[in-house]
Amino acid sequence: MTIFGDLERFVAEDLYPYRIPITIGLLLGIAAAFAFAYRMGWHMVAWRHKLVTGIAAVAVLAVAIPAGDYFLSPLWERSFLEEESPLAMATTDGVSRDDDTVPTATPVDLSPTPTPAPTPADETTEPLVTHEGEFEGTDDFHFARGKALLIETAPDVYVLRVEEFSVRNGPDLFVYLSPSAEGYADGFIDLGGLKATDGAFNYDIPAGTDVSQYKSAIVWCKAFSVLFAVAPLAQVQ
Repeated sequence: MTIFGDLERFVAEDLYPYRIPITIGLLLGIAAAFAFAYRMGWHMVAWRHKLVTGIAAVAVLAVAIPAGDYFLSPLWERSFLEEESPLAMATTDGVSRDDDTVPTATPVDLSPTPTPAPTPADETTEPLVTHEGEFEGTDDFHFARGKALLIETAPDVYVLRVEEFSVRNGPDLFVYLSPSAEGYADGFIDLGGLKATDGAFNYDIPAGTDVSQYKSAIVWCKAFSVLFAVAPLAQVQ
């Protein structure tokens, strides 16, 4: 698929900025081609050979429709997902706030009682944002925006959360943690397929990962080896 990736980059980086004049030129070229074919009488040839023309048309459509559905349809497909943030799920006292039961009165024992020493089970670890960054697209075609947060939910347990996120869709998109702040690099961690083109959602980072070794979160097209978006991660002071 490398050749398709090179073609995609050529279209996105070199042609897309000039999409309006290119589109006008293509429409004029198609109109000129139809006019030329009509003057040459090619439409009459196609009419006299209906079977051959029909077989050729079916063959072209059999290739063009599946290819167009795979390569082009994702560009217009959108999806939305809103997952709860690990920061919002935190509780400071371990008491559920959904219980509306009113306790009954009980006699109060006013005699002094010793205060028990806290145990590890009583201690709670607050989720903490350790790194953050902003998503950007890699060029005019690969649009992206949103926040990337590395959240430590327990000692050495991390979640990558994306918020206020939106990216241009494409085939076979995945989310990676990359050791390079510039984007894709060997030694990345594959966190899984892109959950949605828009919204806020979480990715669990494998246990034991040294997150200080990873400098960005990226959206990567596996099929064509193309970088769609990158969010350099800076440590929160």
